Amino acid sequence: MDSKEPLVLLNEVETAISTILKGGQSYKIGSRSLTRADLGTLIKLRNELLMQVQAGGGQLLANTSVAFFEGR
Repeated sequence: MDSKEPLVLLNEVETAISTILKGGQSYKIGSRSLTRADLGTLIKLRNELLMQVQAGGGQLLANTSVAFFEGR
């Protein structure tokens, strides 16, 4: 997979899903045809990316601080 951040990839996947929903999975004009990415695969990828974003980008204990308290 690309080294892009999960949020950036999520935005791109959302755009691809929207494009398919608006314009269809594939079409043909004359002798040329275009087939877009599989909608089911994009939805699975979107769900995985959503989980990564919600978990803080896939980092263990994201947004966590550490404090050391020494005895008196």
